[in-house]
Amino acid sequence: MLAAERREYLLGLLARTGKIVAKDVAAGLGLSEDTVRRDLRDLAAEGRCQRVYGGALPVSPAAADYGARQAVAPDGKRAVAAVAAGLVRPGGSVILDGGTTALAVARALPEDLTCTVVTHSPTIAAALIGHPRAELYLLGGRVYKHSAVTCGAAAVEAAQNVSAELCLLGVTGVHPDAGLTTGDADEAAMKRALSARAADTYVLASSEKIGTASPYRVLPWDAVTGLITDADPHAPPVRSLRALGVNVLTAG
Repeated sequence: MLAAERREYLLGLLARTGKIVAKDVAAGLGLSEDTVRRDLRDLAAEGRCQRVYGGALPVSPAAADYGARQAVAPDGKRAVAAVAAGLVRPGGSVILDGGTTALAVARALPEDLTCTVVTHSPTIAAALIGHPRAELYLLGGRVYKHSAVTCGAAAVEAAQNVSAELCLLGVTGVHPDAGLTTGDADEAAMKRALSARAADTYVLASSEKIGTASPYRVLPWDAVTGLITDADPHAPPVRSLRALGVNVLTAG
């Protein structure tokens, strides 16, 4: 089997099963594990898979820049946002993460809602300027332009001085094995800091993120209250998440 044929086979297997175990593929094809790992390295370098220990997982489409992500699955994000906005009670407090799905949540909040919103996203804060009864707290720090949020030591320190009833957290990858992941180490640390300051954390994940992974782990499943997604409830990754005990709220 030529290298190009092997790689297409690997991509097909990844699409069908949601993961690749290098030793199993090598045994099935009569190849060395080194050959399979080399193919996976090449595919990962092209952005076509996410390498993990022992194999690979589907790469998250949310790795694109902020502007490009706004055009990805807008209907799914709005469906997730509608459910998430319903969790913010009148008079309540919420830590709202950055990203395009969180921006959809901000837009879904009723304009007359009395609440307190803490965010490290200038775009989220700007979207809520027209909400007269929403108290806004914007956490400062270095701006990570990929997601239009602040992160780094100053932002983490600022997050440690706030608290809220609810945290609505965005991620780029949601996978039963890899957990909740994102594409930047500092951003992952900031997400952990935000989640730690809330009584309950719900993860916002439109369907294209389900079953995919990014390089940096954010949180284990037992650290979140639930997952909000518009993914098919019967899709294998969603069934696997429920088998792990994840509270999955279906949107749409």
